[in-house]
Amino acid sequence: MKRKELILLIIMIIGSHTLLAQKILTLKECYDRATTGNPLAGEKIEYSGISKLKDEDLSKAWLPVLDANTSFLYNSDVIDMSGVFASVPIPGLSDAIKPLPHDQYKITLDINQVIYDGGAIKGARAIEKAELNVNEKQTDVDLYNIRGQINSYYFSILLIDSQKDLLYIYLEILNKRLKSMQSALINGAILKTDIDVLSSEKIKIEQQLSEIEIKRTALIANLADITGVHIDRGTVFIMPVQTDEETNELLRPEIQLFDLRKDQLSEGLKLIQSKRLPKAYGFVTLGYGMPPGSNFFETSFQPYYVFGAALKWNIFDWNKVKNEKHVVTLQQDIIENRKTDLTDNLKRLLISKKAEIASLKTLLETDNDLIEMRKRITAAAESQYQNGTLTATDYLNELNTERQVVVNYEIHKIHLALARIEYLNISGQEIE
Repeated sequence: MKRKELILLIIMIIGSHTLLAQKILTLKECYDRATTGNPLAGEKIEYSGISKLKDEDLSKAWLPVLDANTSFLYNSDVIDMSGVFASVPIPGLSDAIKPLPHDQYKITLDINQVIYDGGAIKGARAIEKAELNVNEKQTDVDLYNIRGQINSYYFSILLIDSQKDLLYIYLEILNKRLKSMQSALINGAILKTDIDVLSSEKIKIEQQLSEIEIKRTALIANLADITGVHIDRGTVFIMPVQTDEETNELLRPEIQLFDLRKDQLSEGLKLIQSKRLPKAYGFVTLGYGMPPGSNFFETSFQPYYVFGAALKWNIFDWNKVKNEKHVVTLQQDIIENRKTDLTDNLKRLLISKKAEIASLKTLLETDNDLIEMRKRITAAAESQYQNGTLTATDYLNELNTERQVVVNYEIHKIHLALARIEYLNISGQEIE
């Protein structure tokens, strides 16, 4: 007994190490890794960087604007007062009053400071923030749509693994049956053709296993590429199990994207409205020229300065702002119509998927009864074959029929799991 217990303990330890060595992969992990590891995921960081730079530029509109200017002017006609004072009986007066110079030189530093802009800068920054939200949500939409491809690869692998397991089970049955038939052949109880029938079936199963392995390798490569997960041949794929709770609440990122686009247009309305508000700004000019500033009688280069403030108010714009606001309102109506259309389509998809789930559940219930029935038929056929009242071909047909029934059960089970996942994906719910 001690020896048996020791052997059992060793087997358990070896088995536990084998399980630990195997990599477990779930559908949820594939979703999560695709969201973070897919090249599209990097767009969020880039959009954030772009938005930050744009916002910095917009916020700098409150800082003074400095412009350096230089100019040269030559006037063909200038004020000449010498002729007016020529008749005045003051010696040398006409010579003292010289005409203004024809040429003017000016170098200035112009400083302009916004005092009040009617909310234009604030509105532009709000629009930029709304645009960032839209771009990030668009990335979420693109990443969410990848789930359909992940489902295709993941559940195809589950189907292949299920078929492979069943093929190995029936291959073992055939090997046991062939082993017993070899001794029966030696004793002359059966014909060589009986062994050939089962041997040919064994070759077919081995061929199917080779084909399945090739398909599985390709599916794994595609799944690893789209998710960024390292997957080897020993990775175990876990069947996702979801509850029967079905909700009609729609949380798809596309719907949220429509709402964000409407918010963006709403911010645009505020910016348009700011065009009708007055704008106030101050200015300073620091210059060096000849003549300096407005002192036209100074004929030498001198520094000067000018400062002041101004108010600008567009009191009538020929209804341009009104038309722009109407355009935005129409754009919001278009977005709302598209959102309604998408919502209606998703609800119809949910109804169809709910019917598919109910159908698959019914099939699974009948599959269990059918499997038990086919097992009894196969057992009876095996007994008849051993008693010589049934040929090897007929027995193999019954065995294959039982196998196909079990295969259908596994297919229906995986399709039911897929349908439930697709239901959640259509509604925008997260899987467990």
